[in-house]
This record gives sequence, structure tokens and C-alpha cells, in this order.
Amino acid sequence: MPEHERRLRLNKRAIDGLQATRQRMIYWDDDLAGFGLRIEPSGSKTFLVRYRPGGGRNAPKRFLTIGRYGKLTPDQARTEARRVLSSSELGMDPAGERLRKRKEMSMSELCDLYLALGVVTKKAQTVLGDRGRIERHVKPLIGNKRASEVTSADIEKFMKDIANGKTKADFKTGRSRSRSIVTGGKGAATRTVGMLGGIFSFAQRQGIRTDNPCRGVKRYPDKANERFLNQAEIAKLGIALSKSELNGANASATNIIRLLAMTGSRRNEIAGLRWTEVDLERSCLRLQDSKTGAKVVPLGAPALQLLNNLLPIEGSPYVFPASSGSSHFQGIKRVWHVVRKEAGFPDLRLHDLRHSFASIGLASGDTLALIGSLLGHSNARTTARYAHLADDPKKKAADRISGQIANALNVVGPSNIIRLTKRKKSG
Repeated sequence: MPEHERRLRLNKRAIDGLQATRQRMIYWDDDLAGFGLRIEPSGSKTFLVRYRPGGGRNAPKRFLTIGRYGKLTPDQARTEARRVLSSSELGMDPAGERLRKRKEMSMSELCDLYLALGVVTKKAQTVLGDRGRIERHVKPLIGNKRASEVTSADIEKFMKDIANGKTKADFKTGRSRSRSIVTGGKGAATRTVGMLGGIFSFAQRQGIRTDNPCRGVKRYPDKANERFLNQAEIAKLGIALSKSELNGANASATNIIRLLAMTGSRRNEIAGLRWTEVDLERSCLRLQDSKTGAKVVPLGAPALQLLNNLLPIEGSPYVFPASSGSSHFQGIKRVWHVVRKEAGFPDLRLHDLRHSFASIGLASGDTLALIGSLLGHSNARTTARYAHLADDPKKKAADRISGQIANALNVVGPSNIIRLTKRKKSG
């Protein structure tokens, strides 16, 4: 038996005890030959069945996915496996029939299949973005084409159509007076083709295609992530934050923006920050989850001071709780639109504060590896290069960068930090 295969009795107790490894593992049932469970490195567990159409030794082996463990019980999956094995003895080929139907599926159907099966390791926010691009761009332009017949020329035309605004739209969403505006453009075209390349890679793994028509297509340069602020511009942002506070802006929103600037973190990492993730003693955030999984974010002295001046609200686990309900603060976008306009940067994104953190660190002489470590970049080879760095140089760099940004924001002293109101000490 191959190294990545094992045998055992597939029941709930046994399956619950199986752990993911670095490689895909398949566990074959001791009682029913051909019935198995596949465990991906991500931890997902899927029932499958292996058979030969007609039952003969010379017939090719077929593998058919039955369904995900959790949605199906072991007994339900075993019953379906028996049905498939019985039909194969009669010469039927369920996997071949499924593959034939998949090769005839439209792009819309392929996208739906991808969203159902191909995004299990992606973050919810990433899946939401993929779904939006599929609904706004892919389905309207090439949704009716057969997935197996899309060519590189089709992809080039698809990209050009998005860049030229063919899919732009302005329509109401389900919420009252809320609208969704799709503008298209070269950046949207490039990112959508990148996502589509991932969908076609999924199609290759599913046997729907043997190639990826997105490969080799020259995309427009994506400049969406190149915006960053220098210290003079951050100073303008600090003035705009102070002015917004004087005009009654929500203190949670302004403090979230300050922390984003001083730590280089992603928006939801700070907006959804819990007190259990704040380690004031060791000057860091211990995030339970992020875009790249659990990670530690070193805190510079000014960021640490800001957090130290905030008090928990009784009954809420969040550093920045919502004014009503049990969730964290959600209104940062509204305040950010006002602040960035006041600062003179109407198109600046919150994520650009992360790039600004990196650029100021590089300008100060810190290495790419050290900056990547502070930001928690996910590239495995990059991580391997700076994994040997000690926490002390990270902390020193975080202090220096955060201090420079805090000086520009004018939030160095405790008296300049806006405290959240109506707080009670917990415990």
C-alpha cells in the first residue's frame, strides 16, 4: 500500500481522531472494499469510492467523490458507496458520467462548483470578493460559454471588456438605501483574470479541463496596491483625525485608524481585536486568526500606549465594541471617508496605511525580511528567510516605525490619545 494510504474501520470515532498531515492521506475501510476517506492538508475530510467499471481487473480505476464528512455520516456515505460499487458491477461508470457532464458545463456552472468545492481553504472575506467578481463580471460576460471551450483569446477579450467598463453597473442591494457600484477598469480586469486563473486550475484538478486558458495572458499592471503615504502626508492625516474628533467623530473609529497606521495591520485585525489577544506585558498582539492564520504582531511604544489608555467595556470581549449588539465596531468606513477627504487623499484606502508602514520602515533602513516579518506576510520562502530573526530587532523596528508615524499623527503623549467614553472596568 502506498505511503499516503492506510486501512481502518471508518466510523465516527475513528474519523474524528484522524489528523491532517503535510500530504493528502486516504484511509480505506476495512469492511467495504473501495470505500475510503480523503483528508487534505487543510484538514477537510471527504468520502470517496474506488471502483472498476464492469468489475474486471483490466478496467481502469475510477474515483468518485461521495461528499464531505459532517454533511454525511459514515453510514450514509457507506450506503452510497455500496450503490456505486453495485452499479459498477453492472458495467456502469458513475465517475465517467459525472466527468462527461462536467465537460459540458457552462462557465456559470463551473463558477458555482468552484464556490461550493474549491474555496475551502480561503478566508470568508476572500470568498466574498471572489463571489462578487463572479456575479459582476464572469457570469455576465462569459457565463454561457462552455467551460471546456474557453480559449486564451476569450480571456483576452474578457479582460478588455472589463477594462473598458462593459460590466459597470449601479444598483440597489438588499439593505435599505444601500447601493453597489461596479466601475470595471484595468485594475478590476487584472484581478478578475487572476481569480479566473484559479478557477481554471480548480477545473484542471476536477478533470474538466487539461489546460488553463488564463496562463500566458498578459494582464494590465495592477497599481491598486502601490499607494503609500510619506511622513508629511501622515501628518496631514493626523490633523484630519484630530479635526474629526473635535467634530464629534466616533473615538473607536479614529483609534482604529491610528492603530492601523502604527502597526501595519489589516483592518479586521484591529477592528475585530479582542482583549484576550492583547498582551500588554510582552508588547504584542496575539491574533487568533488573520488572513494568514494565527500570528503575533509586535507593538511599538506609541501603539502600546494607545491600547493601555483604553478600558474594556463590561460584557464585551472586543477592544472596540459596537455601540449596540454583541459584535465589534462596524462604522469605520463612514469616518474614514470623512478623514481621508479632509486630509486631501479622497481615494486613499485603509489598506494603504499598511503599505505606508512598510515604506517608512524601508526608508529608515530596515530590511525587506524584517518588514515582512512585522507585517506577517504569508509567502513561505520569504518567511523562511526571516524566521531566524529574534523578537528584539522586530520590537526595535516596531518602536521606531510606530514612533515616527505617531509623531506625524501627533499622538505621542497620553494627553493626545482620545479615550473611549462610557467605559467601565471589567472584573
